[in-house]
Formats: sequence, structure tokens, C-alpha cells
Amino acid sequence: MVSNVILDMGNVLLTYNPKVPLDLFCDTPEEKEAIYRELFLGPEWVQGDLGNLTDSQKYESIKRRIPEPMHAALKRCVHEWEVCMEPVAGAREFCEEAKSRGKRLFVLSNADQNFYEYFPRFAPFDFFDGIVVSSDLHLIKPDRRIYRHLLDAYQLRPGECLFIDDRQENVDAARQEGMLAEVFTGDFDAIRARLYEERKGWD
Repeated sequence: MVSNVILDMGNVLLTYNPKVPLDLFCDTPEEKEAIYRELFLGPEWVQGDLGNLTDSQKYESIKRRIPEPMHAALKRCVHEWEVCMEPVAGAREFCEEAKSRGKRLFVLSNADQNFYEYFPRFAPFDFFDGIVVSSDLHLIKPDRRIYRHLLDAYQLRPGECLFIDDRQENVDAARQEGMLAEVFTGDFDAIRARLYEERKGWD
């Protein structure tokens, strides 16, 4: 029986869409392309999630790789990208229903330290039974050590946990740790059906 629901944050609880800050802060398609590539797909983003770089350090590193006229837009995207983070439709209702049915709720997120500023847009921290953020541990999903940390920290049995994430590789890692796990595609009703009907065939 599933007693614990563990949720990713980005595109499960809060939307993550780089197009939003790029459209707000960039003036040209060339700016959008360069900043998307160098910031959101660049190595500094991962290092931020690992807790190894601050926003200012990201900016100083990335600006060396793009033309100087783009630096102002880059700086705003680095420091204000979380403007895109808004509650995913149906997520709060799903969580409230799970709590009402006696499920414990946890968050396991790859995120930099800005997490603690924007996450309350979804819910207060104490709404959840536990939160694990990658930058606090210097570990990111799908590194299996971050899953083991969550299980150990909250004394959870893997077979009683359902992990929900929008990335297949993160779901695969959770399964390797013995958890039930589902890729989230935007359909909370599908997750409800698996969770409450206790259907057979969990992968």
C-alpha cells in the first residue's frame, strides 16, 4: 500500500518554462537563442542545482560566452527566471486530496537555493511532511544517493512510496531504489487512478 507520495517540483507542482523569462527580458530571437542555450542548457545551471554556484557566479561565467550587448538580458534571466514558476493546474487539489486520504507528502527537487524563495507560491513548507532540495546536499536526481537520503531522513520504506516526476530518468532511478514511480505528463487523474484504486501493474 502506498503511504507516501513523493513529488518533483518543476512541472509537477510549479511550472518551469524558460520561454517566459526569455520572452520578457530578451529583445531579439538571437538573444533568446543564445541565452536559452548558455543559461538554461549550460553547465552552470546544473552547478546551481548542485549548490556550487550562486546566481551572480552563474552570470559572471556565462557572460563570457555571449556578446556584450546581450549581458543585460542575460542578467535579468539569471536573477529573475523564476517569474515562470506558477502552480501547475490541479496540483494543489491533488495534494490536498492525498493528505485527506492519509497520505504523507514529500518534495524531492533538483533546485538551487532560490527554491526557498519561490516555492511558497505553491504551498507553505509545513504543508509537506518533508522536503529535500538538491542544492542542500550537493546531489541531483537521478543520482540514487539523493533518493536514499530522503528515505533514510524520513524513515520511509521504498515499497510504500510513490514517486512522481516529469523526467523518465528520474523515475527510473526511483524504481531502482525500490519505489513505485510514475512519469507525470500533466494528468493528475491518471495518477489518482493508480494511487487510489491500487491497480496492479506498477512498473
